[in-house]
Order: sequence, then C-alpha cells, then structure tokens
Amino acid sequence: MNGASREALAAARERLDALTDSTSVDAAQLADELAAVTALLDREAGLRRVLTDPAQPGEAKAELVQRLIGGQVSGTTADLVSGMARARWSQTRDLVDATEELADIADLTAAEKTGTLDDVEDELFRFGRIVSSSTELRAALTDRAAGTSAKTELLHRLLGGRAKPATERLVTRLVTAPRGRSLEAGLESLSKLAAERRDRVVAVVTSAVPLSDTQRQRLGAALAKLYGRRMHLNLDVDPEVLGGIRVQVGDEVINGSLADRLDEAARRMAS
Repeated sequence: MNGASREALAAARERLDALTDSTSVDAAQLADELAAVTALLDREAGLRRVLTDPAQPGEAKAELVQRLIGGQVSGTTADLVSGMARARWSQTRDLVDATEELADIADLTAAEKTGTLDDVEDELFRFGRIVSSSTELRAALTDRAAGTSAKTELLHRLLGGRAKPATERLVTRLVTAPRGRSLEAGLESLSKLAAERRDRVVAVVTSAVPLSDTQRQRLGAALAKLYGRRMHLNLDVDPEVLGGIRVQVGDEVINGSLADRLDEAARRMAS
C-alpha cells in the first residue's frame, strides 16, 4: 500500500490493538466478523467504490457501514469498519486488503492472549513445508473447481486436533478465499504477521540434520544481536545442505557451516 492507504491501515491497526487490549473483546469473534466484512467488500465492487470515494463525506460513508452491517456484526466490528470508511484510501482494493489483514491480526491476537502464538507461527511454517512437498495436497487445496465445503473439510481432517484453533482458522480462510494470492504467498504473509506480533524477525534455517537445543539457542542469540531484534527461527531439514546451514532473513541469505557462521557472528559483534 502507498500514501493514504498506508496511513489508513496504520490507524486501523492501532484501533484494533486498542480494542483487543480490552478483556471484554473476543478477538476470535472479531476476526470472524472482519473476515465476513472482507468477503462482502470483495464481492460488492459498487460498495467498495462508494466507501473509498474521496468525494463522499467520511461521516456519510461511516453511516452507510452502520446501516449495512450494524445488525449483522458486533458493535465493536461495526465501529472499527466505520472508522476505516472515514479514512482516505489510495486504491479501492486497499480497503478490502486492509480489512482482511485486520481479521488475520485479530486471530493472531487471540492466539497471543491464550499463550499459543509461538505454536501458531511454527504450525504455519510447517504447514507451508507440507504443502510445498506434496503436489497432490497443493492441487487439492488450490483446485478452483473444488467447493469451499470440501476444502474446509479437508483442512479440518489435516489440522483439526493437531493444530491450534487460530492456525486452522487462518489457513482455512486463506485456502477458501485466496483473493488472487498463491497459497505459498498467503502463508508467507501470515507468518510475517505472526512474527510482527512478537516484534521479531523470521529466520528460515535449513540444516542437513536437526539442530540441537543448544545450537538453536546459540544461533538465535547470535542472529538477534546481529539484527538488533528478537528472532523467531523456522527450522527445516535438508540433507543436501551438506553438513552446513542456510539462514534466510528477509531477502538476505547466509550460507556456511554452523560453526563458521557463529564464529563470524561473534567476531562481528566484538567489532
């Protein structure tokens, strides 16, 4: 997002954080209702245009939102979306994207409140690895001819009872309403949002063999000091790494043996 839309999204996220800080707000319910609003906006192009029309008064657009969804969702959700309607948006689709992002953040906040956010981060990563290694599963989840109920049932069989509720909700929404995104891109976006909730950077670590607890702790501590932020390690095993390790942080890739990279990190920190 650019310009006005970036500012509008930032303001909406601040309002969402303020709302979910309250113990009286059910973050999971808020996520479901925001997802329903996302589907409405995605489906109704005319409504999107009206709500993002800079020529229309903000208060009039907020009142329209209240008339349309006020009796369908909680007052908290209606007020949040009304506030978004008052804002200025650079592109019509940005309002839909922003509402969807708020729904995802609300679900991650629900996980954070129950102390399961770390688990959700890991489960999203592992699910992405499972999808990338199974062409049949990916085909089933991305088949446009398959109905929403069939995909939902498949995901429930895969994740129900094995993953946290927030993980299942997030993945199900992504699969059943991709909105033009690839499955891989959607999972990556969710992982970044999850890491952001903890103000951490995601490092994808690929090693020839599983790392020990001590190795994980040393690597995490070294990377955290190098990047100046808390680091969440997504661990993967690939024998073709040839006894070494590959670390990817954003667009930066670090290759080399674990011992060499840790020694280099220590030298860089010392200097």
